[in-house]
Amino acid sequence: MAIVSKKSNPARGDGKKHSLRHLLEETDEFVVCVELVNSRGVITERRGRYVLDLARALSDHPGVHALSITDNPGGNATNNPDTMGIDLLGRGQEVIIHVSCKDWNRNALLSRGWELASEGFENVLALSGDYPAGGYRGQAGGVFDTDSVGLLKMFSDMNSGMRLEGARGDQVLKPTRFFPGAVVNNHKRHEREVMPQYFKLAKKIRNGAGFIISQIGYDARKQDELLKYMARNGLRTPAIANVYVLSPALAGFFHAGNIPGVIVTDELLELTRKHARSRDKGRAFFLEFAAKQCAIARGLGYRGVYLGGHLKFEDFARILEISGGYGNTDWKDFVSEICFHQPEEFFFFEPDGDTGLSSVEVNRRYRHSKQPDVLRAGRGRVSAGYKMNRFVHEQVFEKDRPAFRIGRKIFEAVDRAGSGIRRAVHGAEQAVKIPGFDCRDCGDCSLPDIAFLCPESQCVKNQRNGPCGGTRGGRCEVGEKECIWSLAYERLKAYGEEETMLDGPVVFRDGALKGTSAWANAFLERDHHARVK
Repeated sequence: MAIVSKKSNPARGDGKKHSLRHLLEETDEFVVCVELVNSRGVITERRGRYVLDLARALSDHPGVHALSITDNPGGNATNNPDTMGIDLLGRGQEVIIHVSCKDWNRNALLSRGWELASEGFENVLALSGDYPAGGYRGQAGGVFDTDSVGLLKMFSDMNSGMRLEGARGDQVLKPTRFFPGAVVNNHKRHEREVMPQYFKLAKKIRNGAGFIISQIGYDARKQDELLKYMARNGLRTPAIANVYVLSPALAGFFHAGNIPGVIVTDELLELTRKHARSRDKGRAFFLEFAAKQCAIARGLGYRGVYLGGHLKFEDFARILEISGGYGNTDWKDFVSEICFHQPEEFFFFEPDGDTGLSSVEVNRRYRHSKQPDVLRAGRGRVSAGYKMNRFVHEQVFEKDRPAFRIGRKIFEAVDRAGSGIRRAVHGAEQAVKIPGFDCRDCGDCSLPDIAFLCPESQCVKNQRNGPCGGTRGGRCEVGEKECIWSLAYERLKAYGEEETMLDGPVVFRDGALKGTSAWANAFLERDHHARVK
């Protein structure tokens, strides 16, 4: 089973490679992308020259369709991806530029988008990003003014011709030609982690994701489940399987949880240690292991693979060579070798006993958990505080309720009153919300969006459009707390509302409202709940 189709040539007549958009949307080519991790310091230093030479060599390989350049991976500062990307564009190479929200606010991200469009980049991978792990003279603070969904929405608006308001009238900008992609991580242990990842995937696609890359994982059944879930829910966006080449050191690093959202099980760690004792320290095994993952991805129906790892050019070439030598059905024999599940891991579908993959039958225990009598029993485990908050919100803050109209009149009067009255009412609000929700006084409240959990105080990335992919066992990648989106999922499921938790428009927090009354902003329709209508 050849990685490069014999029926097509990845290069066009002018020597440039076909665009990633063309390959994914207009051909059945199995696409090979290779991830490049940029160096630190100027690109003329030894490590920078090494990465650039590797990129140029890969660019000349006929089996490599696109090179993907990271943006401060792991939260560490590296060279700007454009530095190497511009060189590769000049060589006719397709480039995917990572754009992460961790270091930029939305104005800077917008400027970044115009910069990339001006430089000729079209393929962008929209990421929330890992929380910063280091920084100049101490750990840097994460920005997270928006997230991957908000970034996709921004690129989509830029592609439509963004309208900017100004003192001299509105300006409609020339449409860009971004082909944005996104990442999904379903390699999770618990239902409360997996299902919100699927819901967020759908939201990413609704907001413009043109291709999807799966997170690093070593479980063929979970890779299969992702495609079957997407097919079941009409999510027809091309999916590319992540194949990250292991080494003994990397396996230990992943196993220890040092990369958010990446899991190496005890069983897989032991396998890597076993092969590390061989004469070549496992090199041949790990390259073949990756080649088998490539074969499985193609056999399952992925549109391509996304190769990553600390490798030399010869290693990448060898993986493609090995994978290209497999027969059309060999991948079925590899499935049992690359199915490393976590203990009691949740799967959306029942297993297929014949293949070791997923069937198309939805998990029976999951279906049972959604029965009305089971849901009613689940409500008994929901806290009284959450029940009270639901009741108050439904009776007071829903716009069709009489109490909302009364509240509007009250806050219209407060708004007209002096600043002393406004401060007093705001203070009363904070007296309720600080002890109840650890409120940070953002003025643009998302409590009703996340089952009355505050994203500003209880999520280090302030995620308002669903969870990031960095949880491990349901816990946040920073600190020891439970992910608020996992908690929200369980609260909402007790009421049969979890499947719609991310159905709404993209949430953008308005920084101009910080330090003002969120109650006033809700009743007077100044917050994001009014803006998204």
